[in-house]
Amino acid sequence: MTRSKHIVIADIRPTDRELRWFAHIDRHGPQSSEFLYELTRDTHRCRDTSLRRLQALREAGYLRLPTQQRQIAKADFNPFVYDLSPLGWEVLSREKDLERHARPTGHWWHGYWVSAVSSAIEIEATRAGLEYIPTARILAIKNVDLAIPLEHGKLIPDQLFAIKYPDGYRAFVLEMDRGTEPVSSNAARKSLQRSVLQYQQVLDKRIHQTHYGLKSNLAVLWIFNSVRRKRQFEALLAPKERRFSLDFLGTEIPRWIDLQKVFMNLRQRY
Repeated sequence: MTRSKHIVIADIRPTDRELRWFAHIDRHGPQSSEFLYELTRDTHRCRDTSLRRLQALREAGYLRLPTQQRQIAKADFNPFVYDLSPLGWEVLSREKDLERHARPTGHWWHGYWVSAVSSAIEIEATRAGLEYIPTARILAIKNVDLAIPLEHGKLIPDQLFAIKYPDGYRAFVLEMDRGTEPVSSNAARKSLQRSVLQYQQVLDKRIHQTHYGLKSNLAVLWIFNSVRRKRQFEALLAPKERRFSLDFLGTEIPRWIDLQKVFMNLRQRY
């Protein structure tokens, strides 16, 4: 296999810690240096060393910097966001089965937010002594796609995962709202109201159990970038509806200090 497209430095080889970074990116999607540092802070506490190693892995051709991260104001002041290069995936594939087929798809910024949220939840759940079950492992139960078939059309969550608690499992679907869809619409297009009705159908009929092969209950985690949108969404739900968990993140880009709270809130509710 030719590697002419990659500049590989001979003395740079991924360590066990760095293969954990690779696997985390493969599972969730692009990750900022903040999140990758937090992932392995249990064994490597020096932030500067982590940043230097990430830069070295990029220069060696294992990692790349997606260009989309430059599309916001003052991008130079934000942590770098890394993704695997073909060489990085090649190296990781020698260590484990790849999960990239289950990563978020579509618009890059939307997918990056989804990957950051699921990443933070796994890191914090693991620190709490709980087991995080990723999308690929759930889809493999019945060898199905993420899309949930409905009587009319299908419902595609932004992401899917489960957490093993001491008393059993709880499954979650993740939806990231960035204000691009209407709250309601008479047209046959996606809206918050339509999504709520579809999820209520899935939950009421337990379609998630028949489709994914899950035995646990399912909750819908919805993340908002706008307080106004969150309030509009709450108005669509019935009083005391506990199957939907709502969180507000009022930041332009995913930051660890904000996203680590998502799991804390989730654990208090479920």
